[in-house]
Amino acid sequence: MEFELIAKTFMGLENVLAEELTNLGANNVQIGRRMVAFTGDKEMMYRANFQLHTAIRILKPIRHFKARSADDVYEQIKKVQWEDYLSIDKTFSVDSVVYSEEFRNSRFVTYKVKDAIVDYFREKYGNRPNISVSNPDMQLNIHIAEDRATLSLDSSGESLHRRGYRQESVEAPLNEVLAAGMILQTGWRGETDFIDPMCGSGTLLIEAALIAHNMSPGIFRKEFAFEKWPDFDKDLFDAIYNDDSNEREFKHHIYGYDIDMKGVNTARLNVKAAGFTKDITVEQRDFKDFTQPEEPAIIVTNPPYGERISTQNLLATYKMIGERLKHAFAGNTAWILSYKEECFDQIGLKPSLKTPLFNGSLECEFRKYQMFGGKMSDFRAEGGIVKTEEEKEAMAEKHRFKKNREFKKRLEEQEENETNDIRSFKFHSLERIMRDDDKPKKHRRWDDEQQPKRKTNYGKGDRQDRGRRFDRDERFGREGKKGKGFSRLRKDFKRDGRKGGQHDED
Repeated sequence: MEFELIAKTFMGLENVLAEELTNLGANNVQIGRRMVAFTGDKEMMYRANFQLHTAIRILKPIRHFKARSADDVYEQIKKVQWEDYLSIDKTFSVDSVVYSEEFRNSRFVTYKVKDAIVDYFREKYGNRPNISVSNPDMQLNIHIAEDRATLSLDSSGESLHRRGYRQESVEAPLNEVLAAGMILQTGWRGETDFIDPMCGSGTLLIEAALIAHNMSPGIFRKEFAFEKWPDFDKDLFDAIYNDDSNEREFKHHIYGYDIDMKGVNTARLNVKAAGFTKDITVEQRDFKDFTQPEEPAIIVTNPPYGERISTQNLLATYKMIGERLKHAFAGNTAWILSYKEECFDQIGLKPSLKTPLFNGSLECEFRKYQMFGGKMSDFRAEGGIVKTEEEKEAMAEKHRFKKNREFKKRLEEQEENETNDIRSFKFHSLERIMRDDDKPKKHRRWDDEQQPKRKTNYGKGDRQDRGRRFDRDERFGREGKKGKGFSRLRKDFKRDGRKGGQHDED
């Protein structure tokens, strides 16, 4: 049986996520703002959590209603048959996202939802489930936009960007979901070498290896919230978890460089934890010493912006980047994410594509540079393509960037980019969606209304205890396994110790 689902993401990655969902087999894919709605069954919900590279979390809506007052919220929540989702001996938590003249405090909405659930059980059974903020058995999400409310079950739990491979971090690490979205936007799937000349803690390198091998990022996760649900199908999820039939061989190599030795050591540690030491090489090297690669390659990098991380001479750094690309990267393609227009100006090269992306609260651009030797006229005369027809159409789109946009404008300090990603929208009835045979998997865009605002601080690296579901030394197989890479790991270690390895009960 199919039901409604919502995949949340970062602003600018909606189309990439929609494409991922379509390829995964999701139906009725509809693009919103910082979210993509779709329909699917239990297997699709499990796969969305386990396999999507650009989703932050997957929500399962269970009730839509009008909420014109606090009493409306309370009464509507009490109408839910809560025995289907929760029992007295379990714990729960509620996350609220609110944009409404009536409800100006999300915490007030959270309390109302909690009160309704507690009163429902107390009145019916004389007892109540407890609240747990740190590790609840059931996580709920309520979203209110004006008078439209949606109550959902959070099937992910901890944000999906927390893959589980990050052992150490550096200052201002790149979020894993954003890194994967950047790579997927380039169209690279492992056809050439991959280079990040300013790799930091190695996030782009590891996400590139996952994409090149077509591996599920959820392979590192210790658990998902849906595993605590009463209707959890363990056998179904085991089959999904242990299925590596779609993984592929990566015949090229990934290179990471950084001038900071601490960053190099951190990246090496993370790469080793992820099991990609055969695919990824990390070395200390200044970008100014970058030389022409021997094999065709793509560069994807996220240089310092001068915000949280700076260099002694930020503009000179970008000028050096442009010089190295022009003289030592001919015949290849480079993609650069940055924040300041004057930084891009210093690169001194004409981009073939500009894509708006948000890195946290920073309104950035992701620019593509098609590098060639000599004059552009000669390059084109020889059949070279600087800008594809698709890129020309994309660059010609109206409202691609905000009207009268100030390039350096930040989101307001209260803006949130991780959990405030469900826009104000109106769900189509599920029955009508199921009858819509004309466009079963076409992307449809939802109404784009005012975005709710909250504050967050995301992107902090996972610590060592956020591992996969087996004992770390056994499941990673990185020592004493004769150099086996992580891509073949599941052939040696199946979940719950079915083929060697013991299930991690901690």
